[in-house]
Amino acid sequence: MDTNFKSILDLVKAFPDEQTCIDHLTALRWDGNVVSPFDEISIVYKCAGNKYKCKNTGKYFNVKTGTIFEDTKIPLRKWFMALYIFSSHKKGISSHQLAKDIDVTQKSAWFILHRLRYAFDHPAFQKSLSGHVEADETYIGGEEKNKHASKKIKGSQGRSLKTKAPVFGVMERGGNIIAHEVVNVKKKTLRRIIDFYVDKDSTISTDELNSYNGLSKDYTHLRVNHSAKQYVNGMAHTNDIECFWSHMKRGVNGIYHWISTKHLQSYVDEYTLRFNTRSICTCNRFDLILENMTKRLRYQDLIA
Repeated sequence: MDTNFKSILDLVKAFPDEQTCIDHLTALRWDGNVVSPFDEISIVYKCAGNKYKCKNTGKYFNVKTGTIFEDTKIPLRKWFMALYIFSSHKKGISSHQLAKDIDVTQKSAWFILHRLRYAFDHPAFQKSLSGHVEADETYIGGEEKNKHASKKIKGSQGRSLKTKAPVFGVMERGGNIIAHEVVNVKKKTLRRIIDFYVDKDSTISTDELNSYNGLSKDYTHLRVNHSAKQYVNGMAHTNDIECFWSHMKRGVNGIYHWISTKHLQSYVDEYTLRFNTRSICTCNRFDLILENMTKRLRYQDLIA
């Protein structure tokens, strides 16, 4: 089966029926060595209808058990189409549009997208960063000046957390970005993330925020003063990570229009994975995400 696809037409040709989708998912998940999700050391018997039986527990399972596809009534062909569209569109796709594209209800499309975002939190892009790293924070939420007078909240302009949620990120120049929603942008909060993800012998560029004071004790710390209209100071700048923030915000504003703070991290994961896979081909990105679907997200947990 040729899975080196570059377009939707190639995808349809690569997965013409449900069985080819099951076979591809089986190869990615187990690579010829089926492992029981109930007991990893158990002998597994292959049964009819793409099912398997765990000898030690006596339970039956299939390739979708224990993944985001478990108990789904939607065919894998539609899931694969949704994954291709969602991962390939640089700014994402709304649940209303996806519902039309794959012929499901908007509610089902919304759940599909959130399950896919759940898999976008990929461990391959949570490794430590080194070399020259940029650190910066941003705020997700509408500007007060753009709101109707009756909806404006006093004292919530600028960096106020009354109507905005802070997101902090570290990006290796020419490499990957790691971004997390944070409760605040205080020194202790940001330093914990920096120390966890950035190697000690790295160079870090930041702006003038006081929360970055003290980084020079463990890193080579370079700064620019944005309040003084300084955006580049030799090798010091945060232009790369700010470009990512800009792209993410344009995607949120243009495609989703509004996102809740409850699901903010999943949207951040969505945009960071697309950025981190920018240099690999469509089919490799597709398989990379499929390989990370061995965890389940229930609808009740999503809306709780």
